[in-house]
Amino acid sequence: MHDFDDILNNRVLLIALLACLIAQVLKLVIELGKNRKFNLRVLVATGGMPSAHSALVTALATGVGQTLGFASPEFAIATIFAIIVMYDAAGVRQAAGKQARILNQIIDELFQEHHKFNEDRLKELLGHTPVQVIVGSALGVVISWVARLAF
Repeated sequence: MHDFDDILNNRVLLIALLACLIAQVLKLVIELGKNRKFNLRVLVATGGMPSAHSALVTALATGVGQTLGFASPEFAIATIFAIIVMYDAAGVRQAAGKQARILNQIIDELFQEHHKFNEDRLKELLGHTPVQVIVGSALGVVISWVARLAF
């Protein structure tokens, strides 16, 4: 039970999770402003503005730097981890989303008249644009600094 208390008292972890949650809620607000509809699915969907992945890992890296020092090996590890996650979000997953969009178009064109093909469409919004990653990253850093000043 003591270990669970330690997890609940891990400020760096809690702030990183808070940054992720705030980014997801912002997606909901942006969706509401953009499309004028309340879509709760964006709270658990991948992709979109801002990148919750980026907010999470940059808040984590910033928190590690604030706690253990920006010259610490732990900060270096957290930063490399953040770079890999953000590169994946904007690179590999974005490319997979583009491929899914093209495959869906091919399926639509090939099987317009023949409705025998009954496969689910591929998910197209998998990754983030570089702007979404940058905004998510900035959000994570800001949340970590604001939380540090507030608490």
